Amino acid sequence: MPKLPVPPLPPKLRPRPKRPGEANGTTTPLDAAAEAGITAVDWVDERTQLSGAARWLMFRKVPKGTNWFYTLGTATMFAFLNQAVTGVFLAMYYDPSPTRAYESARYITNEAFLGEFVRGMHKWGSSVMVILIFLHMARTFFFGAYKYPRELNWVIGVVLVILTFVMALTGYLLPFDQRSLWATVVANNITASGPLVGPYLGDFLRAGPEFGATTLSRFYSIHMLLVPGAIAALIGAHLYLVAKLGTTAPPWLRAEIDDKLLEERT
Repeated sequence: MPKLPVPPLPPKLRPRPKRPGEANGTTTPLDAAAEAGITAVDWVDERTQLSGAARWLMFRKVPKGTNWFYTLGTATMFAFLNQAVTGVFLAMYYDPSPTRAYESARYITNEAFLGEFVRGMHKWGSSVMVILIFLHMARTFFFGAYKYPRELNWVIGVVLVILTFVMALTGYLLPFDQRSLWATVVANNITASGPLVGPYLGDFLRAGPEFGATTLSRFYSIHMLLVPGAIAALIGAHLYLVAKLGTTAPPWLRAEIDDKLLEERT
């Protein structure tokens, strides 16, 4: 199978020709900085060949009728990035200890610089991410984008929804106040009541038969390390399949039939 050529650069990304007089050594510091940036990018690209992959991912055909419904997936990804960035800053002050977790959360909210703002973005960002991922899933279902050959992408999306719920559940306990503690106890008891794997999953989340000191550490490690890493990997696979298989046109648009092909068929 012959290898397809790399798509050409868009006109706006092509280097413009120098104007008369610019090549006589009369360059501004801004021109020198731009030239240095281009040289650095070319140096990296010569050794990594990333420009071809970036062009393959970014510049592709989009079906006719694409509208704002198709931006829900990107919005969900940016909501996850918001959770990741704000979570890193919160982790710099948070102490996952049963005796100091609440005090560290209080310090972030009341005393740390922009702590209330960052914690608010993280708290409300989780709700926004849940809403967006459900809207994106509904759009995929009603537009029929889960059908052949995109079944694997649909399965990855379902796993991402489950991991989003796991991240929301494990993060709810971290302030370690009365409301978050007893809400997590109720949620864990519901999980443990499930068939077959329910009791084992409940013991795994509790880190033992009852809630204890190690439960908070387990929830923190799942929330900070395990789930975000899995979500990031699955988002990468999700985007790869979207770029490889393309997106589906809206269901209310029908393919145009060529008159010549119709005459040959009849």
